[in-house]
Amino acid sequence: MKIIVAEKISGSAVAQLQEPGWTILTADQLDGKLAEHLETADALIVRSAVQADAKLLEHAKKLRVIGRAGVGVDNIDLEAATHKGIAVMNTPGANAVAVAEQTLGMMLAMARHLCRADALMHAGKWEKKSLQGTELRAKTLGIIGLGRIGMEVARRARAFGMELVAHDPFVSVSVAKEQGIRLAGLDELYAAADYITLHVGLTPQTTGMINQASIAKMKKGVRLVNCARGELVNEADLAEALQQKHVAAAALDVFVEEPLKNSPLTALENVVLTPHVGGSTFEAQEAVGVQIAQQVKEYLKHGVIQNAVNVPSVSAEEYARMQPYIVLAERMGAFLAQVSDGSIEEISIRYSGHIAEWKTELIRNAAIKGILNQALEEKANLVNAASIADARGLRVLESHKAKASTGGAGSVLSIFLKSSTEEHMVKGAVLHENAPRLLHVDGIDVEAPLERNLIYLRNRDVPGVIGKVGTILGEESINIADFSLGRRAAEKDSDQPREAIAVVHVDGVVPEAVLAKLRTIPAVQKAKAVRLF
Repeated sequence: MKIIVAEKISGSAVAQLQEPGWTILTADQLDGKLAEHLETADALIVRSAVQADAKLLEHAKKLRVIGRAGVGVDNIDLEAATHKGIAVMNTPGANAVAVAEQTLGMMLAMARHLCRADALMHAGKWEKKSLQGTELRAKTLGIIGLGRIGMEVARRARAFGMELVAHDPFVSVSVAKEQGIRLAGLDELYAAADYITLHVGLTPQTTGMINQASIAKMKKGVRLVNCARGELVNEADLAEALQQKHVAAAALDVFVEEPLKNSPLTALENVVLTPHVGGSTFEAQEAVGVQIAQQVKEYLKHGVIQNAVNVPSVSAEEYARMQPYIVLAERMGAFLAQVSDGSIEEISIRYSGHIAEWKTELIRNAAIKGILNQALEEKANLVNAASIADARGLRVLESHKAKASTGGAGSVLSIFLKSSTEEHMVKGAVLHENAPRLLHVDGIDVEAPLERNLIYLRNRDVPGVIGKVGTILGEESINIADFSLGRRAAEKDSDQPREAIAVVHVDGVVPEAVLAKLRTIPAVQKAKAVRLF
C-alpha cells in the first residue's frame, strides 16, 4: 500500500498508518510532485489546502480512498471521486469540543466586551464605565444545527444558565428534550434568541441564510456567532445591520473569502474576528489526524467505511455482520449477468428477514457491481456502482420486508434483472455464517454454492439429461464438485415435460467448446458458464 499524506498531520497520526510493506509519503517528501506520486497511490490524506479536484484525480489510477483531516470537503471533487470509485472520508466530531469552546468564548467576548477591554488596557486606558457588559445567564441561545458541535455548544450553554432553542429538522423532539432544548422553526428562533450560533453545513438551502431578510426577523440587539461556514452569512447585509445596531455584535471565525480581504466587517468595533481557528487546538488537531489515519487504515485493510461522504458509512461491527451478504449480493449479481442475454434495463433488489433492517446501500452496490463488472470496461465498486448505473440509465429499485418468513434462512436476498430480451430472478442466502448459496432461480428451487466455476443449464425434465451431462464433462476431464437440480412444479392436466434447472459446480474453467457440446443434448435449452470470484 502507498499512502500520501499531502498536508501536515501529527506524528502520532502518521505512526497510525505504519504497516509492514506499506509506504507513507508525507508532505515534505513530495517535492511538489503530488500528481506524479498519486499515479501509484492507494490513499490520499489532505486537510484544506490541497485541491483534490477532477484534474488532480485524473492521475489517481489506483486510488481507493481520500481522507480529509477535518469536516468540510469543499476542496475535494466528490462527483469525480465517486465516478472513479474513490471513497471520501472526513472526521466529523473530532474537533467538536474545540469549536464549541470557541463559540462560547466568542459569546463571552461579546457579552463582556473582552476584545475592546484588552485593546484599551494595552493602550494605557482604564475605562470601566464603557465596558459594562451583560450576563449569559437567562439569555436565550438559538442554535441552528444540532449536530455534534451544536450539541456540545448546548451542553456548555446550559451550564451558563441559558435558555436553549434550536432549529434542526433532522433531530427528534425527544432527543432535543433530553438535552433541555426546545425545537422551533427558523422564524420562531430568530424572534426569540438573544444569541444565535450557526452549526450547519453548506448547502443550497443554507448558503446566505443570514441576510437582510432573516436579520429583519431577529430580535433587536441580537448577537450572532458563526464558527461553521463563511458562506452562511451575507457579510454586506450583516455589516449594515451592525452599523444600524439592529445586530448588537457579531463574532466570526469563518468568511466567504479566506484570508479575509476587503470586508466591511474589519472596520467595525462591534465585531470579533478570528482567522478560522475554531478547530485549531492541539487536542483537536491530534484527534482529527489520528481519526482519519485510523479510518483510512481500516478501509485499506478491511474495507470498513467510516464517516464517508459519498457512500454510506458503517461501523466495524456492522461491516463484519454485513460482509457475507455483500459477497452474496455481488455473486448473485454476477451470476444473473452471466446467465442473461440482452441489454440490461432494470435491477430490482429485495431484502427479506433481518437484513431488511440494516443499512442496505453497500449490499445494493455489491449487487450492481456484480452485474456491471461482467461487461463494462469501467469497473464498478462499492463506492461508484449506483452512480455508474444511474449514468447509464439503469433503473435500480429496492424493497424491504423485515422478519418475513424466509423458507428456513434467516435472511433472503432476491435480485430481479430485466433485459431487453428476458427477465430473471434469483434468491440467495448466507448459510453457516459465511457460505453464499443460491436458493431459487426463476421460480424453481435449486440450492447451489455460489463460488468459483459453475455451469448453468436449463432443460426439459426428461430422463437421461444428467447422465449425458456427466459423460460430456468426464470426457473433457472436467470434475464435478456439486450437482444441484430443481424443476418447476407440474402444470395440472399437462403431459408436457416440466422445465428443469441444473447448477453444476466444477473444478476449473469451462471452455466454450464444452458448452457447445452440452447444447447438443436434445433436452438442453441453455448452457452457460459462470465464473465467480
